[in-house]
This record gives sequence, structure tokens and C-alpha cells, in this order.
Amino acid sequence: MLDISRIYYEPAAAELPRGKEILARFPGATLVEVESHHRIPELYGDESNVNRWVRIKREALVLGVKKSLSARPNGRSADFIAPSTANGCAMACAYCYVPRHKGYSNPITVFANIDKILGYVQRHAGRQGVKPAPNECDPHAWVYDIGENSDCSVDALVSDNVRDLVELFRWLPNAKASFATKYVNRDLLGWDPQGRTRVRFSLMPQADAKLLDIRTTPVAERIAAIDDFVAAGYEVHVNFSPVVVRDGWLEAWSELFEQLDAGIGAAARRQLACEVIFLTHNRDLHEVNLGWHPKAEDALWRPDLQQPKRSQNGSWNVRYRTGSKGRYVQALTDLIAERIPYCRVRYAF
Repeated sequence: MLDISRIYYEPAAAELPRGKEILARFPGATLVEVESHHRIPELYGDESNVNRWVRIKREALVLGVKKSLSARPNGRSADFIAPSTANGCAMACAYCYVPRHKGYSNPITVFANIDKILGYVQRHAGRQGVKPAPNECDPHAWVYDIGENSDCSVDALVSDNVRDLVELFRWLPNAKASFATKYVNRDLLGWDPQGRTRVRFSLMPQADAKLLDIRTTPVAERIAAIDDFVAAGYEVHVNFSPVVVRDGWLEAWSELFEQLDAGIGAAARRQLACEVIFLTHNRDLHEVNLGWHPKAEDALWRPDLQQPKRSQNGSWNVRYRTGSKGRYVQALTDLIAERIPYCRVRYAF
């Protein structure tokens, strides 16, 4: 997954205890001092990097300080998006939205000021008090997504930031952590979360994953890990995401649901819930993907099925056409009810 040979670092990050720990993990890496983790021309915004997309993700690491701390309201997957302890990813899913923001490959950036982030989250959760009523995020706890812009299971290969968060939420009486992942990191099984961290394994039919989920854990291994994570004290949900409409897509999802049903035990079934998220793609990312993985675009870029929509940041996204998408969502949720009726659909769009 990682073969870090170059670390770009902000001096302030390298001076912090967590920064020193991270640098010590990769003693053979070349160190490159940078003014800001946001502005590294040879990583971000350089079109010539497209043919080095995966290599950059495997070999480069950025070490920075998170300057602005905030917990943004979410209200769908989580009540709040926690301040990031990392962004970017070593995996290379062809549909990922994160490269749209920094540009091109976007390897892992890890933030060394973990103590300030932990303190902020603890104070924020304390100000919320007791959750007044159940919602689709959770019936009792305020849910904080701790991995919006990265994959926490992979981040844990780089630093102890994710473990520190899991241990923090273990003792917060009114809150729990949540993150989605496509990577099985069994080191997490020894962290004793005591039900206060929700792991959401992202699943899709294996044929789609082979084409689109580049450098991720095979879907069968993700399913095989669910019982182990439940036994280790995690709440485990699944994300059916992204759902890609193609010839035979419903049949492929039916096979996946049968595979999931056969692969988990009673304890996992009792607490299982899912999120269903249909594909949203992006015109700029489409152009980039044509430079490194054009076969993926045969499935992701479907003008015959999609319509454009201007996003809040001004870029053009495409999503399945209004009317048709509603029928797709209904067909898939009906299939979930038929094949895995114990799996509660938290939301679908």
C-alpha cells in the first residue's frame, strides 16, 4: 500500500511530537521542507502528474498542521464532520471527489497537531449535551465523521491519529465516531472502541470494484472482516457506494447482497444498517481520468444516463437524470428489503 520515499513537511509539523513520530516511521525517506501543505506544485495542480497518479500516492507523504478547526453540521451520514486529522488517500478510486479540490493525485496529508484536534472535538461534543431526539444518524449519540477526506484505515498505517480519536470517543458519553473505509486494517481490532466508533465498510459488486476501486481491499475480504470488527467492539454498517448504473447492474447488486448475507453472522445482522449512494461524477475528474484510467470512464461517464448540475463550488458535476434516478433508488432499496431485510437503510440518494 505504502512505500514512502519522500516526505514534504511544514517545519511546525515536524517539531510536534506526532510529527517526530511520523518522521521516525519512515527513516529512509527524503525530506522536503515546504511552506504550506496546501501549496506543493510538484504534487498539486500539475497536469504532467497524471501519468504518475498511483506512484505519487504510494511514495509521497505530506506532513502539516491543521490551521482551522471546525465541526461542520452534516445531518445525513453523521451529525457533524469532525476536523480532519488527514486528507488525501493512498488508494486511487476512479470516482473519488477529493482530487477535485487539491488537484491530481493527492497523496495522504497527515496533520501533526492531533492534541489540538482532540481537544476541539471533546469541547464541541461537550457543548452539545444530551441528544434530544433520535435521527437518521443515530438514536442516542451525536455522530462525528472523522474521515470525510481520507480513509482512516489507511491513515492508521501512517500515524496514531485515528487510534487517538477512537480512544477519545470511547469515553465521550454523548458522542460516537464514524468513518467509511475500503481497506481492511486488522490492527484496529485491538483498539477496544466499546461500541463508540462506527466503521462503515464500503461495498460494491466485485466486477465494479475491480474496475473502479483501485488499490483497495477486495470486496470479499471487506465482508469477511465484518464479524471480526463487530466482535472487537465496533458498530459496523455498510455503504453501498457508489452505485453505478450499467447493463446488468441490479443482478450484480443482488449477487453482492447474497454474498453479504452468507458472509456475516447473527451479531452483525442485528446491528447492520446501510447508506446507499448513487454515483456523482465530475467533468474535470473525467478529463483527468482519461489520462490514467480511461476504461473507468466507460462506466462513470454516461451522458445518455446523466445530467449536469453546477456544484456549490462552481464546478460541473453529473448525476443520473431526475426521474430515472428515483426509479433506480427504489429498485435497489426494494432489492435490499428482499435479499437482506435485516439491513436498515439509513438513507438512499
